[in-house]
Amino acid sequence: MADINDTGAAQPPPLRKQRDYRLLWTARTISVTGSEVSKLAIPLTAVTLLTASPSQMGLLTATASVPALLFGLQSGAIADRLTRHRPVMIACELASCAAAITVPVAWLLGLLNVAWLIAVALVIGSAGVLFKAANFPYVAAVVAPSQRTEAMAGFHASYSVASVSGPSLAGLLVQLLTAPLAVLAEALSFLTSALLLRAIRTPEKNEPATSRGMWRDVVEGLRTSVTHPVLRALLGAGVTINFFAMAYTAVYMLYMVNTLNIPKALIGVLIALSGIGGLLGAWATARLSKRYGENRVLLVSVLFFPIEILAVGLLTGPLWWKLSLLALTGTIIGAIVVAFATCMGAIALRETSPELRGRVNATMTFAVQGVLALGGIAGGVLAEFLGLRPVILICAAGIALSTIWIWTSPLRPRRTRSAPTATPGTNPTLSQEIDLWITSRRRSIP
Repeated sequence: MADINDTGAAQPPPLRKQRDYRLLWTARTISVTGSEVSKLAIPLTAVTLLTASPSQMGLLTATASVPALLFGLQSGAIADRLTRHRPVMIACELASCAAAITVPVAWLLGLLNVAWLIAVALVIGSAGVLFKAANFPYVAAVVAPSQRTEAMAGFHASYSVASVSGPSLAGLLVQLLTAPLAVLAEALSFLTSALLLRAIRTPEKNEPATSRGMWRDVVEGLRTSVTHPVLRALLGAGVTINFFAMAYTAVYMLYMVNTLNIPKALIGVLIALSGIGGLLGAWATARLSKRYGENRVLLVSVLFFPIEILAVGLLTGPLWWKLSLLALTGTIIGAIVVAFATCMGAIALRETSPELRGRVNATMTFAVQGVLALGGIAGGVLAEFLGLRPVILICAAGIALSTIWIWTSPLRPRRTRSAPTATPGTNPTLSQEIDLWITSRRRSIP
């Protein structure tokens, strides 16, 4: 599929005036907000109504990451075989809607149990994996190359809004409707997203890659991701960041409450500030990338990743000082994460040939999500032996290693020649689905 508005085409109108981009952005914002509601409503259903055991809750929680590990790589190969991606995306949203709506129905009929919730989570998770794989190449049909980084920032802004408003909305709905009926909000969000996607008019004619079999297709995506110097750097940085971010999250709540003595009610406020920082980051990234290029924004933003974790690990003093510093660093890192993720996705799409976009995106998503479990286990085990503060400082140092991946790659400008692919006019692009888990790590903390 040829990217729309290739070189030589007329300058496209601003994104805010493009109907199809508005539809796509609104669909994703509504869908993600509904998913945030379910992150609270479904576990509360299991705890309050089904009296789930700790082992059942652990299984229900783990179910969220199973589809990405089982089907993530294959979904990319499937996406690269499609002539049109939008029908598959709509079907995924409708399947998720149907699965979510069975929760309140089964509850009203007296049939709901933990196994039912696990099955629903598997269906929604599997549909989400395929949706993400199809969405990555589909964006090229809707957004012009010169506007994809700006569009990417817009998507990340919607994620930040959802991270702030979703839990609050979930709490209100659970209080007013009970937990199972609150899941209806997720079902309605999926349905609304499907209807908005169906209203998009931009024609899509993808030229699918020739398939040599599922396994060979998957291997080709893996090979491209690890042999292409820029993609390899992005992949290495993403895995490094997510591993140490998850290790940090494993001890974060214990450290905040038991070591820093932060009031539990204020932890939610600090989480909200990170989401607000994400909004600021989205606004700034769209403008900075136009002036300096995605490469330079990525190179600078990666330097700031350890700031918050390092500040948390070294923090002492009175409560007002702790809260002030945590609020400041949380807002800054929220902006930095969005800036990094936006440019990372844009560069990944730019550097990947159209026939491989689905598989490369699936490989990166698989890797950065698959490492989460390892990071969480490592953080918990190390804390048992070393204590909370040393583990947090180790995580800060570990995340700093991501700088090496980025700064030793071709993304770094060379004095002997002009900076490669750094200017906005050289086909910058968008990806909404390079899922740095650190973007949502705080949202998952109950």
